[in-house]
Amino acid sequence: MRSAGFSLFALAICGGLASAKGGKAASCPGDTSIIAHTGTPVGKEISHKNVTLYISKPNGDNKKSQYDTAVLYLTDVFGLPLAENKLLADSFARAGYLTVTPDLFQGDPAFADINTPGFNTSAFLAKHGPDVTDPIVATSIDYLRTTLGVKRIGVTGYCFGGRYAFRSIAPGKGGDAAFAAHPSLLEDSEIQAIKGPASVAAAETDALMPPARRAQIEAVLLTTAQPYQVTLYSGTSHGFGVRANVSVPVQKFGKEGAFLQAVRWFGTHL
Repeated sequence: MRSAGFSLFALAICGGLASAKGGKAASCPGDTSIIAHTGTPVGKEISHKNVTLYISKPNGDNKKSQYDTAVLYLTDVFGLPLAENKLLADSFARAGYLTVTPDLFQGDPAFADINTPGFNTSAFLAKHGPDVTDPIVATSIDYLRTTLGVKRIGVTGYCFGGRYAFRSIAPGKGGDAAFAAHPSLLEDSEIQAIKGPASVAAAETDALMPPARRAQIEAVLLTTAQPYQVTLYSGTSHGFGVRANVSVPVQKFGKEGAFLQAVRWFGTHL
């Protein structure tokens, strides 16, 4: 316990991660100070089989191999250039997980403002479909399994990456548990195929996952016989898990809540 003011909710989250880490957590994830909204990313980029990987390690961890658990972080369309993505990867590392974030777009992410004239969203998504993205995810999982000796992998995906978090826990794909914040383009067949636990953080206002679609996703999850969770965050919109306006309390709560949801999910299921 870090202070007398720690809530029971925070302690429950601590207990989940401590159990997953063999009874000892490097940082209690109920403490939102581990979540970096601004600042300088602290991880490093490497190249593995022509895929750029951003790697963030738990504090004081200098190991090169034999990790029990890790997080594979699959970004939104803004990719590695968006500082918030690297900062969230660093935050997962502070929660105790080696975290690897692949460049899903091979140096060609979406514009920082997708409403910029000349940016064609449909063409971008067509260029980065499953036929291109699945092999990048597979290479990243291979790096975790083969090079680093990771035993259990939690896959967290945001927006674009949320769909691939689900795809990663289909048979033979290598992921063990999935968390998706406001996933886009997620298909029923991809949900039906999962063979591991899946958690979803949903936005109140989301054109890509409106209330009717959210209800459909819940209904399909129920048919999978896998552990699942769908949590709705009021006052949020699509992208809140990464790009919330943290000067607005309800948005800050939503972003931090989604992060803690992911950490607790992995603490329970990895």
